[in-house]
Amino acid sequence: MNTDVLIVGAGPTGLALGIDLARRGVDALVLERAGTLFPGSRGKGLQPRTMEVFDDLGVLDAIHAAGGGYPVGMIWRDGERLGEHSLFDPAEPSEGAPYDEPWMVPQWRTQEILLARLQELGGTVAFGREVVGLTQDADGVTARLAAGEPVRARYLVAADGGRSAVRRALGIGMTGETVDPGPTLVADVRISGLDRDNWHIFPPRGDVDLLTLCPLAGTEDFQVVARFPEGTDVDLTADGVRKVVADRTHLAPEDVTEVRWASDFRPRAALADRFRAGRVLLAGDAAHVHSPAGGQGLNTSVQDAYNLGWKLGAVLTGGAPDGLLDSYEEERRPVAAEVLGLSTGVHRGEVRRGDATRQLGIGYRESSLTAETRTVPDGALRAGDRAPDGTVDGVRLFDAFRGPHWTLLALGTAAPPVPESVPVVRGPGHGAYGTGLFLVRPDGYVGWAGDDATGLGGYLARFGPA
Repeated sequence: MNTDVLIVGAGPTGLALGIDLARRGVDALVLERAGTLFPGSRGKGLQPRTMEVFDDLGVLDAIHAAGGGYPVGMIWRDGERLGEHSLFDPAEPSEGAPYDEPWMVPQWRTQEILLARLQELGGTVAFGREVVGLTQDADGVTARLAAGEPVRARYLVAADGGRSAVRRALGIGMTGETVDPGPTLVADVRISGLDRDNWHIFPPRGDVDLLTLCPLAGTEDFQVVARFPEGTDVDLTADGVRKVVADRTHLAPEDVTEVRWASDFRPRAALADRFRAGRVLLAGDAAHVHSPAGGQGLNTSVQDAYNLGWKLGAVLTGGAPDGLLDSYEEERRPVAAEVLGLSTGVHRGEVRRGDATRQLGIGYRESSLTAETRTVPDGALRAGDRAPDGTVDGVRLFDAFRGPHWTLLALGTAAPPVPESVPVVRGPGHGAYGTGLFLVRPDGYVGWAGDDATGLGGYLARFGPA
């Protein structure tokens, strides 16, 4: 079997990449070792930047319909409500950033939505297909499977999680630290006798550690999160989960009417030493592992896919040089490193969930793909920054950006000739952009900016013929 891109892993990273490649006409196959999609709620928080990505990928309406906003925290002690606790610094939507707060969707539901979109675009996931080894040469990669014929691809993307078999086969190390030596239980349960208006927090007391019960938007479930001392052997059975809830709350074991999924983990932060080895690229948890605090892991992973998708498309169908793929590691590894520090800080109570965790400030000003030809004051929008939303001469910018193409904004400046594949939005100076020419990348970042068209043609030529 042959394909252009083989994606190993059908989590949010692999599915988002599959969608991006499918809409570009790239032949891709997603392999998933398990027989079904991941069944748990684990990565339940979608940050505003990821909501923008999902807008572009065509799943935002379904994501909105499937979830809801985060409830206010409620602190309990001995069966009594002590008061509310704000889990996030407040934010207000603006024209440039219309999605202001995290949106809660259980991970299993997010994956169902992404899979449906992938299939709508003609993409395929092959379940029960485990990659156990690979070889690569100058022309491609051959993946060996536990059962069945090998698969040959021009490129392979490892999106197979923190214990990535592909990363290990390549011999790529991960450098990191233990964030918390104690294990954490996470489970999806049905509960009677507890309202769904709050995220219920039961603080540590004595030798009993923290437990929280979060109503999962769009479902009848609650997510249980419980911390344990180092060395604890966490009981993942239904009775074990019921006992933990009863021991740490005012609820009785029988109030936990159903345990739908349970797992445990030890929070750690680790970063792969490389994100590329020849024709193999690492994305998502295969490249970086986070504490779940602050809701950064899934979001950073989806944005890996979003960064990589257009570059693979440009190389495979647009005539761009293979070297363009080197910019994936150049741009995403520093972001992952920064987010790892942020997640660890949130986990340890050193950082609030605020502007940084919303991920709208992530950018690529130092990237080799960024060309800023103007002299602009500090604080102004620059090439490498996220391209804000807005309405220019009746056109919503996110609507103009949506799709697998570059977009040129000509604001208060005459638009030069550009390839037909590059839509042009013309209008007066606007908002954060001011005036000038702004070439917006397919992933929604300003790649090139200038007061006039000098150098624009040469910049576009770097990404293949028109």
